[in-house]
Amino acid sequence: MTLRAILDAWLSGKVAPPPVVALIGIRFTGYDAGSGSCELEIGNRHLNPMGIVHGGIIADLADAAMGIAAATVANEGESFSTLELSLNFFVPVKSGVLKANANVVRRGRRTAYVECEIRDEEGLLVAKAGSTSLFHDL
Repeated sequence: MTLRAILDAWLSGKVAPPPVVALIGIRFTGYDAGSGSCELEIGNRHLNPMGIVHGGIIADLADAAMGIAAATVANEGESFSTLELSLNFFVPVKSGVLKANANVVRRGRRTAYVECEIRDEEGLLVAKAGSTSLFHDL
């Protein structure tokens, strides 16, 4: 099964999402060539001791969206692994829905660089992430 076929199966509900995605509550919302999106409705389980969304939760949301985007540029018989992930936080979030939209900036022979913006319901930029993925044979 190709990575795009897996994405289609997740989006249609024919296949359950990865366990970590289900655990956190991330929902895949779509993809296109070189892009991916998902969202997360914030609940108490996502908050740190200061009452704001834990940075690791935002990192997971960004990583999921960037993974979807990377999967769309994988060749037949390829998979990928994240080599590096960086994240900058701009505003704290306490509730609502976060939306992550990721785009492949450049796909090389064996690597790709992907960026992601995480925004709240009003469109305010909450965080921005970047990652490098390494493509390898299945």
